[in-house]
Amino acid sequence: MADETMIQGRPNRSAQKRDARAVEALARQLAELPEASFNHLPATEELREEILLARRTTAHGARKRQIKHLAALLRQRQEVAAELGAFVASLQRQQQVETEGFHRIEQLRDRLCQPATFAAALTEAKRDFPGLPEATISALARSVHHSGDRAAARKLFRLLRQTAEAVPGDSEAGE
Repeated sequence: MADETMIQGRPNRSAQKRDARAVEALARQLAELPEASFNHLPATEELREEILLARRTTAHGARKRQIKHLAALLRQRQEVAAELGAFVASLQRQQQVETEGFHRIEQLRDRLCQPATFAAALTEAKRDFPGLPEATISALARSVHHSGDRAAARKLFRLLRQTAEAVPGDSEAGE
């Protein structure tokens, strides 16, 4: 038997259960989408209404039933489910890229705030973010070095983030 998930041309019961759980997870993700993402959802009006109903349902048991109902509708429309799954996956990838960029800026700020790593971090920041106001960055970092000024560290982070957002293209320019 070459493929253990297939028995006489159809998926075995375990594979069917895995697929059903995956569709139910997709239905749950659709119900939990932020409003801005929901507005861009490529779905029919009928599916939008079902997702909205699941979003509005707050009672635990009722919400669970509505999610299962939505999953059943998605299983009936596999091509729509695949399209919605791709949409949710792209949102997750975008969120992951944004989170990684945020952490990268945090780490750069932390290195700028340490006197031992300041010079190397400033060189990296100038390379990755053209137009970075070097004098302001240095003054804020010196304030943190000498007095542990937490407000200056926050300003430094905001300045780095604003400069990173102003850089055309990907904020991961140095990697």
